[in-house]
Amino acid sequence: MATHTINTDEYMLYPSPQNQHRVVFEHQAFVPYPYALIHLPDFKFVGRVSLFAAHRRADNKMGQLVSCELPEDLARFERLFRPD
Repeated sequence: MATHTINTDEYMLYPSPQNQHRVVFEHQAFVPYPYALIHLPDFKFVGRVSLFAAHRRADNKMGQLVSCELPEDLARFERLFRPD
């Protein structure tokens, strides 16, 4: 089954098929690494999170958007994420 895109003013989003939640939460981080493997369980988030392949409209940059329900989860992701 095809995955539907989510269009916002800032992004065109493609939900990851591994998401448990296909919701765009309030706290978001765009990472400009479209091919980086982001395994959400490795970050041991407290709240709900979702991951999307993303096209940022402002500069036509491709990447990924991590969307978190809790601000502390977003801070944890930003602290621990290493693209290499």
